[in-house]
Amino acid sequence: MSDQPAVEVADLVVTYRRRGADPLRAVDGLSLVAQREQVTAVLGPNGAGKTTTVETCEGYRRAESGTLRVLGRHPGADGAALRERVGVMLQDGGVPGGATCSQALRHASALYADPLPVTALVERLELGRLGRTPFRRLSGGERQRVRLALALVGRPELVFLDEPTSGLDPQARHDVWQLVGELRSAGVTVVLTTHLLDEAERLADHVVIVDGGRVVAAGTPAELTARGAENTLRFRGPVALDLAALRVALPERTTVREDRPGSYLVEGTVDAALLATVTAWCAANGVLPEGLAVERRTLEDVFLDLTGRGQR
Repeated sequence: MSDQPAVEVADLVVTYRRRGADPLRAVDGLSLVAQREQVTAVLGPNGAGKTTTVETCEGYRRAESGTLRVLGRHPGADGAALRERVGVMLQDGGVPGGATCSQALRHASALYADPLPVTALVERLELGRLGRTPFRRLSGGERQRVRLALALVGRPELVFLDEPTSGLDPQARHDVWQLVGELRSAGVTVVLTTHLLDEAERLADHVVIVDGGRVVAAGTPAELTARGAENTLRFRGPVALDLAALRVALPERTTVREDRPGSYLVEGTVDAALLATVTAWCAANGVLPEGLAVERRTLEDVFLDLTGRGQR
């Protein structure tokens, strides 16, 4: 297995020419890396440039400038060589409306030298009950599962998933999450776009947040949620506790305040030692800390902070 990343994008620029209007620069000097055998989530508000970036990596769009490598090759010039190695799940198109699930999968399977068994794939994604129903008559969630199957039938080394759980019910979402985990365990690299922040936080080894055609943050979910705000310990107790005395017991650079009557916030590096200090101080002062809980930033908090809470 090569040590080279599965996807490398550097200073990518993609511009749309519009009749009667100025050109639109959808991607403006964007750089990202997706490591092999990992799940990389690309997040961003509508119009941020994430879909254009992924479509360029898939070979469907042409870059104006920048460098781009997918499994060590250029997706445009070396598209034929990459088709056997890369699976793509599209949001729209790609399946004739009159074709059934089995017809679409068998046709796609015939395009690969060593495809997955269609019967096993149909069973794994619970597509058998669709029978002879034409694709155009399937529900949104059913279409998503068919598109996912088409992306996987060729045993790809790398798979691009565009909103893979859009339109799925909670149980089906969890089934897809489990499948993504299985792909990673099997050594498949996954690059996915999603609007579901909990999905990205749960699945991704690496997260790239895009806004305005540029990367505004990148890192593991833990790294991103640790930046920009300290963890918080919250508890309830009697009104107007002696916070000056509690501050003396706390580590340096830790603050405590009563944000509303009887509700207390301790902000700093929340670890086991801090938790023990607060509970010991409460016990020594006859205070029962009700609802004691550690609050942490979520990926959604980070996303909204970076992409503009007031503008969305």
